[in-house]
Amino acid sequence: MKQHRTGKWLTAIMLLLILGMTSGNTESSATAADEPGQKAGELAQQVSTQKKNNLPSGFVYLDEIIPTAQYEIRYYSDNNFTGTRVDGYKAPLAIFSKTASAALKEVSDDLERKGYILRIYDAYRPQKAVNHFVRWSQDAGDIKMKLQYYPKLDKKNLFKLGFIAKKSGHSRGSTIDLSLADKKTGALVDMGSPYDFFGEISYYNTSLVSAKQHANRKLLKDTMVKHGFKPYSKEWWHFTLIKEPFPKQYFTFNVE
Repeated sequence: MKQHRTGKWLTAIMLLLILGMTSGNTESSATAADEPGQKAGELAQQVSTQKKNNLPSGFVYLDEIIPTAQYEIRYYSDNNFTGTRVDGYKAPLAIFSKTASAALKEVSDDLERKGYILRIYDAYRPQKAVNHFVRWSQDAGDIKMKLQYYPKLDKKNLFKLGFIAKKSGHSRGSTIDLSLADKKTGALVDMGSPYDFFGEISYYNTSLVSAKQHANRKLLKDTMVKHGFKPYSKEWWHFTLIKEPFPKQYFTFNVE
């Protein structure tokens, strides 16, 4: 009997150890998003998808213009502030106006000469996706992503604070969210705050980041401005082509 009870205890201990290891791995993967130094293979989407190739005139698939960039389309996944795939994102693709794509290719070429590549998080965004954001903001009970994306803010105030808009420049097809990665290693460059983090630390001129982190932000901003994009002061990752081809038109075709 004693030997039988000892066997039971050993089995229980082994199960606890296995569960503990699994739990630790789950927590690690859940909090790993957008950490400096992560490589494309560890974080960026590796999804093989067939393009519909039915874009409106004046739009292109960005990976066909800038194949060297990393593409991590957050709103196709559930790793975004809503915690679910956003309406209109049928594939993990970046679609952009042809005019803005040409300008961004110049940005990419410029930065590659300095040892960097682009990581693209979002480009064209359907109006139906923006409408999804509005509905999400009105659901006070849905705060599952609060800790990761807006820990110090009330979600109902995100529009008033300028982090989300009911009409987004993204829906005009020439606004982009992006960061930098090391060309040799693929590791994400440290910008001081993660993409889409809602708070003062994401302001371009915040005093909450280090000199090196600000220098990284400045490199991205200066290069984007050099090639015709204007920055947004509250989001270091957000840029709009100044001479955008559809300045008053908001599209809602799917990303597919």
